[in-house]
Amino acid sequence: MRVSRLKTWVWMSMFITVCSAHVSQARFLEGSLRHKEPRSRLSSPPCATLGTHFINAFKLGKHSYTFSLSEKNGILYTAQGGHIDTPHLRKLADWTAYLACRIQESIQNNETGFEYRMWEPSRHYVTWTYPETWSTLSKVEREEATRDIAIALGQHLAFTAATWHEILTWHGYRGIGVWPEFQSAFSWEDNYSNLLGCHIAGAALSDPDLEFDEAMTREIEAVIDSLGGQTKRVARQASAAMRGTWFEGDVIFLKIFKRNFDIGLTDGYITPWIVTCLNKFGLATAQPASIPLPSMEPLHRVGFEFNLEIEPREFEKNKILRIVYPNPKTAQKRINPDIHFKPIMEAILRAATERYGPGVQQAYCAGNPAPVSYVTLDLSRKDTSQNSNHAYWETMSAGSYKPMVRIQ
Repeated sequence: MRVSRLKTWVWMSMFITVCSAHVSQARFLEGSLRHKEPRSRLSSPPCATLGTHFINAFKLGKHSYTFSLSEKNGILYTAQGGHIDTPHLRKLADWTAYLACRIQESIQNNETGFEYRMWEPSRHYVTWTYPETWSTLSKVEREEATRDIAIALGQHLAFTAATWHEILTWHGYRGIGVWPEFQSAFSWEDNYSNLLGCHIAGAALSDPDLEFDEAMTREIEAVIDSLGGQTKRVARQASAAMRGTWFEGDVIFLKIFKRNFDIGLTDGYITPWIVTCLNKFGLATAQPASIPLPSMEPLHRVGFEFNLEIEPREFEKNKILRIVYPNPKTAQKRINPDIHFKPIMEAILRAATERYGPGVQQAYCAGNPAPVSYVTLDLSRKDTSQNSNHAYWETMSAGSYKPMVRIQ
């Protein structure tokens, strides 16, 4: 069980990062990047198989919104966050930044929403209503509220889109046309990596001094270090240790029979799966660090309301629409994630249970014992310089937290 006192405190304070006075001076994407959609990055399953690229958590390179050879991407391992897919993390961070810019400009132009598409043909429609008091706010107050709203809503839209991608691939969608992505749908590191990227982007977008890429580089290094980043060797061995427990096979015959369907519906947090059987590396007592879903507090604070709908346009759309609209006479073309993700995920869990058995989403067993306790990642702002507050990341526990010793 998580420590309720800590969790309540973190829930109240987690968005100081984007709600402080310094956010009014935050630097979003600048110049032509504000209207440039994020690039894609190649990813791979977190399984110790041919073709999976494991990386050193201490050598991640420089983040780049545009194409650059400076980034070091692949699957890394952290003591408290488990495996992390850096292409997913970086991609969600960039989409958070892009959508935040779209939202900011739309609000500045007094618009009431826009439509967009992500990686798939599906169309996303976000609309909002302004509070009656909006026109009474001063220019500075509106600017600060707009920035807060843009970051928070950008995080929410990006993570929702990532979840939608997993739903589509579970139902057979092939992003590159030929290679099936079903085997990687809801793999154990996906949702945590995606959400982590959204939160890191929130910290980077709130930085008053650094450009987005520089801030991202610093924030990624800080959070991975705080989670107990490990070497490339440990990352591979942590995955190899789960062969026969979470997955089996290799490459085209790969079978991931343990899936992480946690998208925060139950408690508003996503908890990572960690490998506890790595006794020789001193990781047996690691505590998984949960992270909260994006908070909509900046919107609620000023009475700003929004609505999001997704219109599937993929070949697999009818499989999904039939789940939420079982009666063809009342069926609609769009879904509302706030309403429909729950029945969709319940249907996916039933199908996964039939396919892989009742333990499909159980990460721990005799060979990989359950952690003794859990902690929550603190997202509050801390002082790291004399001149300004910079967001950095710190893993908190009910008692005192001691960082894991790096395994060389």
